[in-house]
Amino acid sequence: MAVVLPHRAIEYASKSANPKQAILEVVGDLSDVEIMGDMVLVGIFFRPEKTSGGIIRPTANVEEDAFQGKAGLVLKWGPNAFVNPEDGSLYEQQVAVGEWCVFKVGDAWSVSIKGYPCRLVRDTSIKMKIK
Repeated sequence: MAVVLPHRAIEYASKSANPKQAILEVVGDLSDVEIMGDMVLVGIFFRPEKTSGGIIRPTANVEEDAFQGKAGLVLKWGPNAFVNPEDGSLYEQQVAVGEWCVFKVGDAWSVSIKGYPCRLVRDTSIKMKIK
């Protein structure tokens, strides 16, 4: 089955010295995107094309993060994300917009926002925050 990938966005993100800035530049303003319920919109992190040891990863290897990437940048929340349904209070543990998080790929829905690969993840499926 053929899959169309946003090659320019992936290349830009994997070659950027600042991946957070790269994601935000490609995705841009999200005021026209409404996230429902307890879902969290996460922009996928693409590992750098060039490793710390100087090895250039093949394009197919870089693009694999679109399918198997487990880390991403929190872009937007739904109105019920991180809210305790019993009393309406916010959970103590949550991730803020602009923070990096980790999730299980199988727990997320693949979406493309303005040509950038993203995931919709239920708030409880986010397992870790990372710097």
